[in-house]
Amino acid sequence: MYPQRIICLTEEYVELLYLLNEDKKIVGISTFVKRPEIAIKEKPIVTSFIKANIEKINQLQPDLILGFSDIQAEIARELILNHHNVFITNQRTIEEIFKVLFWISSLVHKQEEYLKLQRKWQKKLNEYKNKTKNINRKYKVFFMEWDNPIISGICWVEELLEYLNVEICFPELKFKKQAKERIISKEELLKVNPDIIINSWCGKKTDFKWLKETFQETNAVKNNRIYEIDPAIILQPGPAIFEEGIDVLYNLIYG
Repeated sequence: MYPQRIICLTEEYVELLYLLNEDKKIVGISTFVKRPEIAIKEKPIVTSFIKANIEKINQLQPDLILGFSDIQAEIARELILNHHNVFITNQRTIEEIFKVLFWISSLVHKQEEYLKLQRKWQKKLNEYKNKTKNINRKYKVFFMEWDNPIISGICWVEELLEYLNVEICFPELKFKKQAKERIISKEELLKVNPDIIINSWCGKKTDFKWLKETFQETNAVKNNRIYEIDPAIILQPGPAIFEEGIDVLYNLIYG
């Protein structure tokens, strides 16, 4: 009744299935999977984020394929035309992440096990909220997802920062789902003058030299408060942001 051969086109569902002890059902993963590390060693790679090896996927005969975001729409279309069952999600908020992870857990009949994880994660978020709510200095934090063009405001990250009692530089951006809607100019960023700049550029390292030269007038650069965080723990809307991402954000801001 439940799927037995699952392919994950994105990292968050790989990590979830491992946490639920359902990793034996995974028969294919993305080249971008980093969590857990063992997955790369024991699971076949069948896709990048935007291009899949359809022939290899067909050979693996999955009964369910999981993916994330409109960016994977073309992969999903091709897989559907190859008669596969495809489930693509578009979660953006923390509430949506919890909901979607519950759905995935239900597909492998592990709802109760998942709800224990969710309660643990929500408890951690609440503890950070309580820990930081009385801190007098409210830092102005800018989270940069990409440098050219400058993109910011991905919703779940902004919400994590709100749990940490910081001031968001462009709070209106978190309501915009597409990256092209969340582009800001160098001048806009200079004007808000962030105290802290946290970078996570998917697929490439942060260019600290460019940041220091471009935003030398900001408090963040003047006080040497520009940081990098691994995309694997912050840019995928799944377990990693709760397991590790929120902890790293807290340490960068308050550590």
